Amino acid sequence: MPLEPVILFFLLGLLAGLLRSDLKIPAVLHESLSIFLLLAIGLKGGVELARQPLAELLLPALVIVGIGASLPLIAFPLLLGPGRLSRADAASVAAHYGSVSVVTFAVGSAYLSKLGEQYEGYMAVFLVLLEFPALMVGVWLAKRGQAQAGLGKVLHEVFAGKSIVLLVGGLLIGWVAGGEGIKPLDKVFFDLFKGALAIFLLEMGLVAASRLGDLRRAGAFLLGFAIGMPLFAGALGALTASLLGMSVGGAALVATLYASASYIAAPAAMRIAVPEANPALSIGAALGITFPFNLMVGIPSYHWLASRLGGVV
Repeated sequence: MPLEPVILFFLLGLLAGLLRSDLKIPAVLHESLSIFLLLAIGLKGGVELARQPLAELLLPALVIVGIGASLPLIAFPLLLGPGRLSRADAASVAAHYGSVSVVTFAVGSAYLSKLGEQYEGYMAVFLVLLEFPALMVGVWLAKRGQAQAGLGKVLHEVFAGKSIVLLVGGLLIGWVAGGEGIKPLDKVFFDLFKGALAIFLLEMGLVAASRLGDLRRAGAFLLGFAIGMPLFAGALGALTASLLGMSVGGAALVATLYASASYIAAPAAMRIAVPEANPALSIGAALGITFPFNLMVGIPSYHWLASRLGGVV
């Protein structure tokens, strides 16, 4: 099947970066697009949430968030032992891979829409809930046995950060307004979504190309981890969602969330909580390797696995 068009925009940006083109996306446009995408995802999730009995979401949310928050506990000993990273770097990388990528989620949603694959509309709720627990686990891993200095600042950075404020805000607005109330905004936030995502991914391709140098200096283990960890986490997500009775599309999106790695909220939180960690390792792995891998290989693979599990679980 041909690549999702928005992924081709990412590849164009990646190629332009590798060729050292003078192509640049203005910072103000990049910031505007990120605000638009976060709000649009939150609004869509809120509209769907308004159609769902909240009691039915409680058990799936607890299970999915609980397992998602455990991912740093799996990644940390691998990074600390075989990976030979320092405690601070291992905890920081583990936190990035336990948290989630909003843009990867958006591309996964677009991929499923192109296939005509339906999924539970409340998936944006899981996106919001999975954003921060792994960051707290990562801070605990880094500071275990030490004074938990600055934890309040970390909590503020996470909960008051742009991504959480816009996602939760959009979710609440969509939930309160409902499908009918949000209709006047459909053409702005929903019809233009894929176009905005395409330009945003063009910028992400440029940024990913600039991070490849960091990865070359990181060593073979981290390069392997940046692919192996998403595959493991994605399989775990697909299995968890299938056992919870979710649709094939829903299981594919949970797998995509588990497999993604944060490069927005996590770097900000780790910068405050674990300043001794080297951000080139975590951001380089998450954005330079895992993000493009998920876009081109991971998302189709998670959907395939969810389809197989949907027939046997």
